[in-house]
Amino acid sequence: MKTIEINPIIDNARFTRFHGMVVALCALLLIFDGYDLFIYGVVLPALMSEWALTPVQAGALGSYALFGMMFGAFIFGPLADRIGRKKGIAICFVMFSLATFLNGFAKTPAEFGIYRFIAGLGCGGLMPNAVALMNEYAPKRARSTLVALMFSGYSLGGMLSAGLGIYVLPRFGWQAMFHAAAVPLLLLPLIMWKLPESVGFLVRQGKDKESRDMLARVNPDVKIDAGATLVSTDAKGVGVPMLDLVKDGRAAGTIMIWLAFFCCLLMVYALGSWLPKLMAGAGYSLGSSLSFLLALNFGGMAGAIAGGWLGDRFSLPKVVVAFFAVGTVAIALLGFNSPMPVLYLLITIAGATTIGTQILLYANTAQFYPLQMRSTGLGWASGVGRTGAIVGPLLGGSLMAAALPLKMNFLFFAVPGLIAALAMGVFSLRCGGSAHPTRANPVTRQAPLHALRAEQTR
Repeated sequence: MKTIEINPIIDNARFTRFHGMVVALCALLLIFDGYDLFIYGVVLPALMSEWALTPVQAGALGSYALFGMMFGAFIFGPLADRIGRKKGIAICFVMFSLATFLNGFAKTPAEFGIYRFIAGLGCGGLMPNAVALMNEYAPKRARSTLVALMFSGYSLGGMLSAGLGIYVLPRFGWQAMFHAAAVPLLLLPLIMWKLPESVGFLVRQGKDKESRDMLARVNPDVKIDAGATLVSTDAKGVGVPMLDLVKDGRAAGTIMIWLAFFCCLLMVYALGSWLPKLMAGAGYSLGSSLSFLLALNFGGMAGAIAGGWLGDRFSLPKVVVAFFAVGTVAIALLGFNSPMPVLYLLITIAGATTIGTQILLYANTAQFYPLQMRSTGLGWASGVGRTGAIVGPLLGGSLMAAALPLKMNFLFFAVPGLIAALAMGVFSLRCGGSAHPTRANPVTRQAPLHALRAEQTR
């Protein structure tokens, strides 16, 4: 009986409408995800005024969703390896959309925090699974670019949240911002109909016909015999214990990835939660303060796409190091008096090198782990990183309460960028030549196409 390995079929596929559909659907999901995550920074000034919150209380309230994201990443990453990524994504999507909608009815900070925690569970679970699904189906020579394009939906969601806030907040209040989160649920039937299941999961489940049909859509140029047995070199079993992430020479890479995630997400959520409030405190109007958040997310989208393009042509870890270094400088400079065009430029660069670099970290992590532990690896990296996301709003609240000069706030926000650059520098030196030990590294410059058939780096 003929045996066919599925990974080279996917790796060497040309870009088709199927790939475009996967990019579009995952990007759409992340638009809603990004909206739900950045909405807190948009409504924070109104919440602090209505509920008389101190900066420390506001920072703690902002961390509720991020606690949820941490647990969501830990839970739904490994769970999707067992039940399938499509089901895992759908569960997470419904969870965060409903909880965010209910946030608009909260009467007290405690009630608000409970709904934000539940929404965070869904948001934290959706991200790693969407990245893993996109990474699985993307042709190898364009993998980083396609993952970055997909993840630009996250920044678009942040832009949508800030842009909608400029119009909605003065007219309808902060509750309407949360009520709008119910609208995406109308697209759930379309998502369930069109979003493909992981082909690796189908192979593990022994669903050969569905696997063959899926591969025919991924790579129409390859003809698969009906009697052929499909296998994945990486598909050793269902579910992977967390300890496998540090076995077989992966320990150093895993630890450096976790440290980079922690620092990056600290910066993303410190800026996302407190940038409008900091700028309002510096004398800018509410509209101007929210437009800074808009510029931050625009930069995140541009940085992700540019970084993905560079990562497919050069070493992705080295691109991440460069982005962190530039971000450290840009964030530090935000606290100094600058002309408005320079300020917008610095904020855009800060977004490109924090939000954008977060997206590159997901792509780098997805390429570091083999297929059978990819959701688990992404889930744990994201979950550990969420501790940094939790610290970010708390740090911002503490700094606001201390009434430090504006420049000191941004200097504190910049320090994690330097630490992350050093961590990814170590990753590049230790793991830049082998994504998984004994295998060629998909995180570095791509191999020639004729060599890809010999590589099993998924």
